Amino acid sequence: MNSDPATRIRALGARVTPARLAVLRLLEGADRALSHHDVEAALSDLDIDRVTLYRVLDWLVESGLAHRVTDAQRVFRFSLAAPNAPQHDQHAHFRCEDCGKVFCLDDVQIAQPALPKGFSAKSVGLSVTGQCAQCDRHTAAK
Repeated sequence: MNSDPATRIRALGARVTPARLAVLRLLEGADRALSHHDVEAALSDLDIDRVTLYRVLDWLVESGLAHRVTDAQRVFRFSLAAPNAPQHDQHAHFRCEDCGKVFCLDDVQIAQPALPKGFSAKSVGLSVTGQCAQCDRHTAAK
C-alpha cells in the first residue's frame, strides 16, 4: 500500500480535504502521540477551526488511519496508524511519567485474552509507564 496521505484517504473512498491532509501529514511526521491542542498549535497557520479539527481526528481514528490513546490526565492523544498494520487496535503505548509524552510501541505483540462466554472484545491495549530516553538523560545528568 502506498503511504502517501492523499492516496491512503482516497483508498478509503473518502474525499481528500485540506484539513484531513494537513492532520495526517502532521501525525506522519510526529515522533510521539499528539493531543488535540498539539495538533491545533502545529497547524495554527492554517484556517482549521476547532470543531473541524475534532471531526478530522475522529474520522482518522474511525477510518483506521490514526489511533487514539488516553494519557494519565485523561487527554486524548493521536498518532498515525501503520499503513500495513492488520490490527492497529491491538498494540502498546509508553507514557513518560516525567514529560507526559505518549509513544507507540509497535513491535510489542499483545495476545487476545480468553474471555468468558458471551463476551466480545473490541480492542486490546497495553500501557507501559516509566521514563522516556530524553527524560532519563536529564535525570542522569543531575
